[in-house]
Formats: sequence, C-alpha cells, structure tokens
Amino acid sequence: MEYTTLGASGLKVSKICLGSMTFGEQNTEADAHSQLDYALERGINFIDTAEMYPVMPRAETQGSTERYIGSWLKKSGKRADVVLATKVAGPNPNMHWVRKGQNNLDAANIRSAVDTSLQRLQTDYIDLYQLHWPSRNVPIFGASVFDPSKERECVAIEDTLAVLGQLQREGKIRHIGVSNESCWGVNEFIKQAEMKGLPRIATIQNLYNLTARHYETSLLNETCYREQVSLLAYSPLAFGQLTAKYLDNPKAHGRLTIFPASWSPRYLRPSVLSAVAQYAALARANGMTPAQMALAWCYTRWFVASTIIGATTLAQLKEDIDALGTVLSPELVARIDAIHASLPDPGQ
Repeated sequence: MEYTTLGASGLKVSKICLGSMTFGEQNTEADAHSQLDYALERGINFIDTAEMYPVMPRAETQGSTERYIGSWLKKSGKRADVVLATKVAGPNPNMHWVRKGQNNLDAANIRSAVDTSLQRLQTDYIDLYQLHWPSRNVPIFGASVFDPSKERECVAIEDTLAVLGQLQREGKIRHIGVSNESCWGVNEFIKQAEMKGLPRIATIQNLYNLTARHYETSLLNETCYREQVSLLAYSPLAFGQLTAKYLDNPKAHGRLTIFPASWSPRYLRPSVLSAVAQYAALARANGMTPAQMALAWCYTRWFVASTIIGATTLAQLKEDIDALGTVLSPELVARIDAIHASLPDPGQ
C-alpha cells in the first residue's frame, strides 16, 4: 500500500480509502465488518462515511453505516489504527428525516450532527470532518451549469468555519474538508480561514472518474494544488458503469438496477454508455478488466491524494485494491485521453 499526507493536516492516509455508502443497504453488518477487516489487512487505514448513509437515503436506514463502523471499531479495538472521516449533510428539503429537515450548515445543526455521529461511531473524535455539500446554491449531483435563479438563503462560510473551530478546540474533530465543492467555494473557505483565524480545509471530496474529469481543469486542480487542498476522488467507477457490468448485462445487480428511479440520470446518458463501451474495449484489448483500468488510471493521477472505493463483495474489494499496482503505459493513457477528447465528461 502507498500512503500520502492530506494537505497540511499531517494526516497520513492510504492511497485507497474504503467507502461505506452500501453498509446498511446492500451490505449487512457482518459484510461491513468483513470488508473493514480485509481493508486493514491490505494496508488501508482510511475509512470514509457520512451521517446520511447508506444510500439510497431514507429514514428507515439513515445512520446505519456509521453504526456498523462503530460496532466494528468497538469489536476490533482498531480506532487508533484508522483515519476516520465522516460528513455532515447540507440542506435538502427531500431529507426531512435528518434533524427533522433542519440540516443546514449552521452551529446548531453541525454540533448536533457531530455529536450523533460520534455516538454512532462509538468514538470520541473524528479525524476528518467534511461538509457533504454546500449550504449555498451550487450545481452538484449531475447538474453542471450555475443557475442564479436557484439562489437561496445560506449559511455564511465564516459562520460554518467558526463552529468547526469550536469543535476542534473541544477535541471532537481534528481536521476539516469540503465535498462537492467549486473553485469559488475552495477559495472562499481559505480566504475566510486566513482572514478570521479559523480552521483551514485540508481536503476536497469531489467526483472524479474516466467519464467525469472536470476536476483536472485549472479552476479546481490548480487552486487545490497551490492551496494544499488534497483531492479525495469519489465514484471512480461511475456507480459501477466503468466495470462494464451493465454493458455486459443491463440487468446486472447493482445500485443502478436496485434503485433505477432514484439516481441522477447522469450515468444513464447515451454518451456515458458510449464512453463506457470504448473504455471497456480498450481495457480488454490491453489484458485488463474495465474496472482495473479505470481504477489504475485514477490511482495514478498525480493530484489524487486518495481514491474512495466501495464494494458489495470481498471479491470486488480485492479486485479494486489489486488495481493499485497496475501500470498504464503512456500509449494506453494517450488512447484514454483520445476517448475523453471525443466524449468529454459525459458523466459530470
């Protein structure tokens, strides 16, 4: 396993992070514990979760993912061996079961979210606490165009940072990060932190995969590089599309068939399916599985600090981790870039 340091935080994490959004929905508690045990055996020390998990989000299961991780931490005694990251949900009128719909990024909600996450995780501190999505209007989850007509009341970034600073001083959280954030947002978080003496973000957890490469443009990539904000890449397999399992069998078991009407349509666009077919053919022509090539590509991008992987079986988890050692030739990378040039960011 390879390791890296997140931003200027001092947190040393594995280049692969174990994602957990299936724990409590597609995975049982026993499954979750088996995955966590196996990940640690393979050198993964970084676990990512969120208060709203598992997905699909619903009142009956919300918080189960953190509870499963918490029961594993208690049983294994491995708390000191892992870097634990979780996230506070931002405003979403459709998730009324999270604090009765009071889920903006203000002091009362963040403090409540931290305390309940600590209880479920059975720990007294969180290594990396992230804002799952912004309080303000910003295009996320399949939207790509900023729309001023969708402006809404939001919590000022300096106010959010202020409560995070208080929680740091209390020892409940160690470091902070953002997720689904824009270039403007990253700059504003840094500006407010420097102006007001507030905590500085160490990470950004954003979408990044072969069908969604918007992050690597100068707007975000250069900003994060120069400001020491490390990228945690999520959905490296594009909800399973880049494994080509749906290409081979449109009814294959997975998130896109279990919850067909619930996901953003971005991974069902014809352009995504066309790109997946080309990437899969390229991988197989070079002696790799489609998943192996997609993950190896993500693992070797210079600006990806850690890639968040998720699996529903140990066999999938093993394949995902094994891809870390795969070397992509310059010629193969050039072929990947050619496909991207012909179908730029269909899954963004």
